[in-house]
Amino acid sequence: MPPARIHTALRRGGVIPAHPLALTSSGRWDVRYQRALTRYYLDAGATGLAVGVHTTQFALRKAGLYPPVLALGRETVAEWAPGRPVVTVAGVIGPTRQAVAEAGVARDLGYHVALLSLGGLDRWTDHRLIAHAREVGQIMPLMGFYLQPAAGGRPLGYRFWRRFAELDNVVAIKVAPFNRYQTLDVLRGVADAGQLDRIALYTGNDDAIVADLLTRFRMTTPAGRTVTAQFVGGLLGHWAFWTRQAVALVDRCRAATRGSIPASLHRLAAATTEANAAVFDAANGFQGCIAGINEVLRRQGLLRSARCLDPAERMSAGQSAMITRVLRSYPELTDNDFVARNLDRWLS
Repeated sequence: MPPARIHTALRRGGVIPAHPLALTSSGRWDVRYQRALTRYYLDAGATGLAVGVHTTQFALRKAGLYPPVLALGRETVAEWAPGRPVVTVAGVIGPTRQAVAEAGVARDLGYHVALLSLGGLDRWTDHRLIAHAREVGQIMPLMGFYLQPAAGGRPLGYRFWRRFAELDNVVAIKVAPFNRYQTLDVLRGVADAGQLDRIALYTGNDDAIVADLLTRFRMTTPAGRTVTAQFVGGLLGHWAFWTRQAVALVDRCRAATRGSIPASLHRLAAATTEANAAVFDAANGFQGCIAGINEVLRRQGLLRSARCLDPAERMSAGQSAMITRVLRSYPELTDNDFVARNLDRWLS
């Protein structure tokens, strides 16, 4: 298990941005802006950071950047937020040998949790996937990850999630299939395993962020008990930008679940999904999602370039205009003023 203060923070929940990779216009790693992004997330009130994940670009491994990028993230947290219980999550991918090695790197750098992606393991049986997770879990506490197929994930049914929830070293699950039926499979699997009190549920459903945070899912277990599953926060590429407003959103959703839900939150849910559709390039199967995130950050001054490691990974035709439209339509979603006031300090 993570240290007690970290585990408490993870269980309480909140905003965990999926950390982008800062590059110059020539494609070189931009250490100064990488550090500035981390400082931005910390000052915005993020509960934690996820590094080496899809938003950080899986290609950073082939570029030899996985260890140094993770190391800079941990160093910046220690320097900028000393003593604060910031949950650090490291993305871990690939077959067992690779995943175990990456978990070892993350553990040695001081990361608390491994976000275990099962993308690329499409032909593996549930039994083999569970054995894989068990072995990686011997290195680090695990956050499961249901990644949507459009972004490289694979379907994972109720039986898989029930067995996964029974693993001793699972502390959280990021639920991001972008599918309500599959989302319920995860929640029911955890509930039926009797692990709702142990496993923290984080939404990664960028098309239903507010709905996930507002909903209390009532379920009946095989033993006949009625239980309630709920998302305690999110680990999201969507929260890699406008993070200050994301923290405010979580606070509003928590307050609303203690009483009646105002109509303004339903309107905000629709606006958030529409903004996400533009930034994540939903119209083109999410091909420009990482470049879209980078473009929003570039416009704020938090990145010097929207470039990705793979030159072919770029925004789709018309995506920039869509981002401009949602910025004009929903200025309340942004935190441009907060960034402008603090950018020089983060870049220092």
